[in-house]
Amino acid sequence: MYEEITVQTRKAVTEILELSKIKEGSIFVVGCSSSTIAGKSFGKASSMELAQAVFDGIYPLLHEQGIYLAAQCCEHLNRAIVTEAAAAALQNRECVNVVPQPKAGGSFATITYNTLQSPVVVEHIKADAGIDIGGVLIGMHLREVAVPLTLSVTSIGEAHVTSARTRAKFIGGVRAHYNEEMM
Repeated sequence: MYEEITVQTRKAVTEILELSKIKEGSIFVVGCSSSTIAGKSFGKASSMELAQAVFDGIYPLLHEQGIYLAAQCCEHLNRAIVTEAAAAALQNRECVNVVPQPKAGGSFATITYNTLQSPVVVEHIKADAGIDIGGVLIGMHLREVAVPLTLSVTSIGEAHVTSARTRAKFIGGVRAHYNEEMM
C-alpha cells in the first residue's frame, strides 16, 4: 500500500513540475493529510508511514531539480511552513520556534522537519506551485495569482488531490503585451 502511495504521489508531482515549469530555486508547497489518505477525517488517523510514503514520492524529485519543499503544518500550528533555512532566507521570512509533531503539525510536516538538512519553521511563504492532498487548503501559501492544474492523478489513497502553479500578475489593459515565459 505504501509503495502505491509513493507511486501516485511521484506521478502527480512529476505532472505538476512539467505543467508549472518552475525552476531551480523555486518553492513547492505541500499540504498533506495522512488521515484523509487513509480514508478517515482530518486528524483522526495520522500516520507517519503514509506521510513517509508521500514524502518519498515528492522530495527526491524536488531535490534533484533544486526546488525547495515547503511542508504546510496542520491548523494546530496555524498552517505554518517547514522548509529549508535557505528558502526562508530567499523570501526574508522570520523563523518561529516550534518543532512539528504528528498530532501538532501533522505527520508530513514532522517527516519533513526531521529530514531536511537545515529545517526551519516560518508562518508564511509564497510558493510557486504546490499540491494539496486531502483538502488542507494550501492557497494561503501560494503567490497571489494561482492557476489550477488538471492532473491525471485525482487522488492519493483516499484523499482528493488539487494542485496549482502561480504566475505574475497581468497589468496594463488591452494594449499591453506580456512576456510568455512568465505566464
